[in-house]
Amino acid sequence: MSMNREQKRAAQKGGQVNPDGSQTAVRDRKAPTQHLKSERTKPMQFLREVRAELKKVAWPTRDEVRRYSIIVLAALIVFTAFVFGIDFLFERMFRFITDPAAEGALAATVSQVSAFAASGY
Repeated sequence: MSMNREQKRAAQKGGQVNPDGSQTAVRDRKAPTQHLKSERTKPMQFLREVRAELKKVAWPTRDEVRRYSIIVLAALIVFTAFVFGIDFLFERMFRFITDPAAEGALAATVSQVSAFAASGY
């Protein structure tokens, strides 16, 4: 099997080939260990553990919640305005391309501008 330098180095690093390029001895793999299903936790024990874990949580203060809520609301408004603007521009471009009346309006506008420019302002 021919390998380039990169493949040889990767195989050597993984322990699959020797430095001369010959294959190393095949290692026996251990069978995966089977985990025995442990006994179910009783509901009261579960609730005690949940309560103990909830006591460890660092809950935010009222001011932190208020500040983070304002930041999220502001970001929501900014991104909504951005998406609205992009949608509005794409809708206008699509209408300009597909609406035959828009082409006539464009031609009339171009002729008016050229007539105005020819009149010498």
